[in-house]
Amino acid sequence: MAAAAVVLLLAGCGDSPTNPTAHELTPASSSSSTSTTTTSGPISSTTRATGTGGPTTSSSTSSTSTTFAYGAPPWTVLSQDAAGVAVEEQKVTVPSGQVATLVRFDVGRVVFDLHIGSQDPPFNLADIPADRGPTIAADEAPFLLAAFNGGFKIKDGPGGVEQQGQTIAPLSDGKASFVIDVDGTAHVGVWGNGLPRPGEQVASVRQNLAPLVTNGVTNPAASNPADWGATLTSSKLVPRSGAGEDARGDIIFVGGMALLPSDLAAALLDAGAVNAMQLDINPEWVQLDAAAAEGAPLATQIPGQVRPYNQYVSGWTRDFFVVMGPFSRPSAKPR
Repeated sequence: MAAAAVVLLLAGCGDSPTNPTAHELTPASSSSSTSTTTTSGPISSTTRATGTGGPTTSSSTSSTSTTFAYGAPPWTVLSQDAAGVAVEEQKVTVPSGQVATLVRFDVGRVVFDLHIGSQDPPFNLADIPADRGPTIAADEAPFLLAAFNGGFKIKDGPGGVEQQGQTIAPLSDGKASFVIDVDGTAHVGVWGNGLPRPGEQVASVRQNLAPLVTNGVTNPAASNPADWGATLTSSKLVPRSGAGEDARGDIIFVGGMALLPSDLAAALLDAGAVNAMQLDINPEWVQLDAAAAEGAPLATQIPGQVRPYNQYVSGWTRDFFVVMGPFSRPSAKPR
């Protein structure tokens, strides 16, 4: 598929990558005059005077600013809820030369839900709560801010899935995991190595392959696309998506229609992610839709994405995540 804007996905293991040099990743559009250029991880980015909302990953000198401001450049406001800015977006040029879409879900201003698809993960949908099935539920719609794709098909062995305390596929230690607590808070990390946290009340878990980034360090396998899932053509520049968590607890999604695994890692690190994972890949599966306000109409956010803006509203065959305003705390059963 032709490259436009891309969404990043992570997965797998492989040979050691060639680390990209500084200044390979840049904002796709110019930053504001209040920004100062610094090196952050493997790409060149801008550090706002108001802070990035996450740590840099470079060992070189970086900004010491500690004040956080929502919507500060290069981030732009994508969605607002009753508490204010909740979802932010920016475009960056990744080391392969493609453009990736980054979307940041601000901690404390959103909650998450995991939905099970009509076909995958395979499970008796009668055993799933009505508001966790293949469609966005009526009790979620008034608070809906965004929705995005989940992980690989379970038959491909990406790891396990738990939904509301029910085991759909057994969880595996060492797998990258998107964890949702009973209060709707989400975390990204490695199951059995930092997750679950002591005393954490876990509602749902979606695992997908090996971690892409752990404690700010990129998995050496990121340089080997073959280890991150089968593609539909000989090209390794394919639709990919991923998710990470920064030091503040923000969840960051990255995606695009022509990316490498190493592009996902570079973009997420530059956005401040400390831990990150790949989500799904290939044209039919990579998708993120967002609304300007709670309950407002959704719109596609990844240029060139195949699925329509209302796919998760009308129902979908695969698992996906829903993002809502903070006053919609989902009912959930603790682990």
